[in-house]
Formats: sequence, C-alpha cells, structure tokens
Amino acid sequence: MSTRSTTTMPSTMRPLINPPTLIDYKGVRFLIVDAPSNNSLPLYIKEFERWNVTDVVRCCEPTYSKDPLEEKGIKVHDWVFGDGEAPPSTIVNEWLALIEKRFSEYERRHTEAEAEGKEGEFWRPARGEVWCGGAPVLVAIALIEEGMSPLDSVAYIRERRRGAINNRQLKFIENYRRRSKGKCVIC
Repeated sequence: MSTRSTTTMPSTMRPLINPPTLIDYKGVRFLIVDAPSNNSLPLYIKEFERWNVTDVVRCCEPTYSKDPLEEKGIKVHDWVFGDGEAPPSTIVNEWLALIEKRFSEYERRHTEAEAEGKEGEFWRPARGEVWCGGAPVLVAIALIEEGMSPLDSVAYIRERRRGAINNRQLKFIENYRRRSKGKCVIC
C-alpha cells in the first residue's frame, strides 16, 4: 500500500510531479522527495509544513536556496555524497546523531505536553526530509536502527517509492549493522 501524499494546490500552482513519499515505521517519520528547484520550492515548503518537517538533508549538490526553508524554521543539512552511491561513515554518523537529537527533543516535548494534560494536542513530526539518490539509503539506515532488518527496510521503502535503492546501495545496506553503545558500525 502506498503512503504517498498529495496536496490540493490553488489553480495557479502546479502540483508536484512526484509527490513526497512518507516513510513511517514505529513512529519514525521521513519524507523522501525529488530535488526541488528555486521555482518549485514553495510547493515543497507547503508539504514540509503539512508534515511538520524539522530538518532537510540534501544528499546531492544544492539545487535551491536554503534561505526560504530556514526562514520557516527548517534546518538544512548539506551532506553531499555521490548520486547512487552509499554514504560515507561520517555522513552516516551525522545522520544518526541528527535522528537521535530530534527524537530526544520530541520525547522531551511529548513528556512536557503530557504533564500539562495536552498530550492529544501533540503530534509526532516528520523527523526530516531527505532528497536525491542517496535519500532512501539514509532512511533505510534509520529503519535498521529502529529494528527493521536490512532487506526488509529496502522492501519497505521500495513499496512506497518505486526505483529507490540501486544495487550498489543494496549491498551497502545488506552489510550495514545497527550501532551498539552509541557507535555506528559499517562493515
């Protein structure tokens, strides 16, 4: 079953050709999108606001200004690696640190809302939006860290985003092992 999202846009705005793909597993939420341009960025920003995106990870060379995102409070991370390649360990470690940080912030805000009797008003945000050929690999890593097997993570993402993860990336994911005691292990 596909979880792709669509948004109704005013008639003057064109919809996104390839809508964002929501990946949601055990409350871990990510949007995978195509690379925006400066012209299409307003459409993406509407989607990011809809899904409460907190961070954007750019895996490919930037194709748009990050200023409009940062003006909306969305943090942009430029972690560029080769399109269709596996990420280097430094990027994997930064990715996992970002996820851990956002999860901790969510848990803290959720606990505060619960203590104030506002738990029903608090909705788990999408932790991040990632785009380009490397995005599905980073999301697969996050799913593995949440307990999904490497091959199941690939199948899960491919069910929702056709063509995601090439053979080179698949081999990387097959060999990826969950980190233990705070250390990321890549075989």
